[in-house]
Amino acid sequence: MRLSFCAVLWLGLLLGQRSAYALLEVFQVYQPVPDAGTGNDQCAGVELVLVDHDFGYSYGLPYVNFYEPPPCTFDTVRINLTVTSMGRQYDRLAILYLGDVEIWRTSTAEPTSNGIAWTYVKDMSQFNALWKEKQKIIFDLGNIITDVYTGYYNTTLTAYFSYESNVKTPDAILPISARRSAQNSSSDFEFPSENTTVLHQIPSNTTRAVVSIAATGQSTEEFWWSNVFTSDSWSFNNTIGELYGYTPFREIQLYIDGLLAGVVWPFPIIFTGGVAPGFWRPIVGIDAFDLRQPEIDITPWLSMLLDNETHSFEIRITGLDVAEDGTVTFSNTVGSYWVVTGTIFLYMGESAQRYSPSFVPKITAPPPKFTATRDLLQNVSGDNETLTYSITAERTYTVQSFDYAWSQNLSYSNYGILNSQGLSQSNLQHTSGRNQLTGGKSPNEVAFDYPLVCNQTYNLDDGLSISAWLRRGLDIEATGGLGISTYTLTSGALDLHTEQQGTAFYQSTSEDSVSYGETKDVFDSNASGVSYSRKVHAVNSSVVYDSDSRH
Repeated sequence: MRLSFCAVLWLGLLLGQRSAYALLEVFQVYQPVPDAGTGNDQCAGVELVLVDHDFGYSYGLPYVNFYEPPPCTFDTVRINLTVTSMGRQYDRLAILYLGDVEIWRTSTAEPTSNGIAWTYVKDMSQFNALWKEKQKIIFDLGNIITDVYTGYYNTTLTAYFSYESNVKTPDAILPISARRSAQNSSSDFEFPSENTTVLHQIPSNTTRAVVSIAATGQSTEEFWWSNVFTSDSWSFNNTIGELYGYTPFREIQLYIDGLLAGVVWPFPIIFTGGVAPGFWRPIVGIDAFDLRQPEIDITPWLSMLLDNETHSFEIRITGLDVAEDGTVTFSNTVGSYWVVTGTIFLYMGESAQRYSPSFVPKITAPPPKFTATRDLLQNVSGDNETLTYSITAERTYTVQSFDYAWSQNLSYSNYGILNSQGLSQSNLQHTSGRNQLTGGKSPNEVAFDYPLVCNQTYNLDDGLSISAWLRRGLDIEATGGLGISTYTLTSGALDLHTEQQGTAFYQSTSEDSVSYGETKDVFDSNASGVSYSRKVHAVNSSVVYDSDSRH
């Protein structure tokens, strides 16, 4: 690997600093992936370095390499991502592809002047159909180096192979992506500026089909859960400037041949620079290193897809428009922008579903029930002082064919207030739902709950300061189904409860910046019969309590 002079110089500084400073270990609290088996496993000890690269000037320049399967029989693939960084840098989104298929979405921690390091291990056996063939590997981690933002991300990604008689994995995998791997580029769509429609022919012996969706808000959509009604975007122009619109509600929609096939109400991911950086050092936010990809089971659609013809698959994202009389409608667009891909997992067998060329699955999708409130108050000087607003939503959806039915029942609420002329904001959001597949030999049910409360207070007197507190959680109950779910991250049943709470302060002036905070993280999980619990308490970048006996 050839490095630029700047990279060599930076690495030299990093190696020199390691003797004087210990790199801060940054981590996500998650259920550990078990080590590979041994015994008669002919792949035992086989590992391949997929990525070894320093990401500096890397926007639009992903790392590209080629992968060849190891010469042994394997059914389990685990990857280990290890990253170090030193200096100042924003958090960055990163996506790993095999060809045109996104197989993992992660993000970076923000480094310190003395340096940080983290490791994340993930089971990637769900993509065995791709691992069995030669592939182009693309790892897209866009980063920028300047006089101020000096942090490279020194990245090593290693794959470990084993044979463990693991769970059934998909027989074929199709991308819903921009398919730019031939140009050595990332295959994500940027919505709403790009059309996300792709065409695929589904093999006639397909017996089960699941679509996973990866969608991440960036720029004006990163904190979509704190956005306001579009009509209120300039309510506090004299103090904080533009507020981002389309309300704090987002719906991700999957369409097959122009028909709604299911929806996702997204988890409010918060990256390591989000709200106030002091929250996320050394404990990063829930799922920040492993962004779950919710799934929509499209098995009921096979009754019309198994015709040896191409069919369209499209992902859309919408916010809401609120009229002066309170009427709420889909905006059919959002701000700039969302990073979007999808993946179609196909399971095949001798007895495929019944197919009828004239049969369209029965869709029951009544209009969602929305309510909206909004009030803008002025002070004695006639300036806008306080904005309160709320959105509630409920939606049901069912699609049914000869043999299967897929149903969803979703609920959402967000209550927001901006006061002190916009310099203080609070949002109380709650998303919950239940997705269920009935019929066939592998029915599946997933229930989820996403509570979030966040308060941010700004001071602009000398640069920028932020005082913030939050409490957030993620709860999932799932019965388990075919393969390793990209959402539950396990092949069997899951009972997960995790939550974070804390306070943080950030101050930035023309001379320097400072950030500190306190975070408590609770994690309780039972995945496929394996239990794991951990409680961690961090104060000002130091762990003061950790119930994990491994540390």
